[in-house]
Amino acid sequence: MDIVAILKCRESFEETLGDAIELIGGLSNLGSPLILKPNICTGNDHTGYANVKVEVVEALIENILKEDSDIKIRIVESDSMSKYADRAFDRYGYKAYVDKLSSQGVDISLHNLSSSPLKQFNYDGYYFKNPEMPTILEDTGAFASVALAKTHSLTMITGNLKNMFGLLPRKNQSFYHPKIHEVILDLNRMFRSSLCLIDGRVGLEGVTSGHPRKLGCIILGRNPVSVDATMARAMGFDPEKIRHIVEAERHGLGSLYPKVVGDDLKDSRVEFKTPSGLRANAVLR
Repeated sequence: MDIVAILKCRESFEETLGDAIELIGGLSNLGSPLILKPNICTGNDHTGYANVKVEVVEALIENILKEDSDIKIRIVESDSMSKYADRAFDRYGYKAYVDKLSSQGVDISLHNLSSSPLKQFNYDGYYFKNPEMPTILEDTGAFASVALAKTHSLTMITGNLKNMFGLLPRKNQSFYHPKIHEVILDLNRMFRSSLCLIDGRVGLEGVTSGHPRKLGCIILGRNPVSVDATMARAMGFDPEKIRHIVEAERHGLGSLYPKVVGDDLKDSRVEFKTPSGLRANAVLR
């Protein structure tokens, strides 16, 4: 059964996350190496809520290591118009955290996909035809997407599905914006996440800047559509009208109506404003 856990955050984020992991049946089936993609979208997170905090990734990895202490973990991000990944890794504590775990014998590393070797992937998609992508994304055990509850003028929301946009090695990622829905769908079909986490403690009306909105929850599941649909409802949006979510469901990437367990979603529901300048093709009418 497609299960999504939503829990109100208590004082300990790691403890709350541990309870959510139990609700979805644990993490014992993750493959190795695990590619972990946090949403780090800016080198100047002046609101404090645009990037996934390292404490969130730390809590997730600690729970993963409890299940499999020998798992290989690769944390990945790419350069973009608003950041250089290596600088962001350093500035926001990812490098220090990975260095600490590495010194303790954990097989973990950081990878800037924009400076990684590329190879041609055999894939015939809606946008991509045998694209050149970072070699590290080949022959992986599993993908984990860690995202935030934010709005976006091109896609209405940005969650686990949109987070995979950051796998693209090209710094000028706006190049893909005219076909962003097809690109998101292709990336999630090529590199399907089997663990999807939303840090919904505080969301953002905006991508790199905007108005913070307190949801006070975390959302966890195994399918990106299911988790993003649940997140959309918590933000006051109808996932049936959000194009990239609907198209991803049609390709088996989860359900618009998963079984939601844990706390009542209504207790975390906050009405986010529709992003200004929202493109008409982001919403299905």
